[in-house]
Amino acid sequence: MFLHCQRWVPALLLALAGCASTPPSAPARLGLKLAPAALGATVSLQQHLVVERAGRIDELDAALEVEPSHLDLVGLAFGQRVLSLHYDGKEMTSWRHLMLPAQVRAEDVLEDMQLTLWPREAIAEVLPTGWRIEDSGLRRTLFLHDEAVTVIDYSAMPRWSGTVVLDNLRYRYRLTIQNAPEGS
Repeated sequence: MFLHCQRWVPALLLALAGCASTPPSAPARLGLKLAPAALGATVSLQQHLVVERAGRIDELDAALEVEPSHLDLVGLAFGQRVLSLHYDGKEMTSWRHLMLPAQVRAEDVLEDMQLTLWPREAIAEVLPTGWRIEDSGLRRTLFLHDEAVTVIDYSAMPRWSGTVVLDNLRYRYRLTIQNAPEGS
């Protein structure tokens, strides 16, 4: 995996904190927590993530494994682990680098991952009143009261192949995920 960022780890971690921070007018995050089995597949990926927010671009690498019984994610910056997450569908445990700001919540990372990868039907079943999700070709849109809050574009199917671009309109950030199957 490659890391093309030339910033120090704390700078990256502060930028990632911006992804999770709530604009003053925005309600709390959705709180999506689907069972790993709801993905309907076993997936093992290497990912390169690019976070764009407020004119900043930061990058990190991740390893993701989803099995029916659990999900594991490890995030690396400059070869150093900065975040790990384990979720069995009931309990989530996470570890964070000491420099990782409190605003970067494992729950938000899990939510973006599940919005991006899990089937629309599984997500739609658990959405609170006022929320809906639509898939149209290689685009997925999450709505709150008919206002688009997240738009996700895929370069290919299945969703975990190729490049995925998540535009979070509510929190004003873009997350680009370049997926490579394990062993590539």
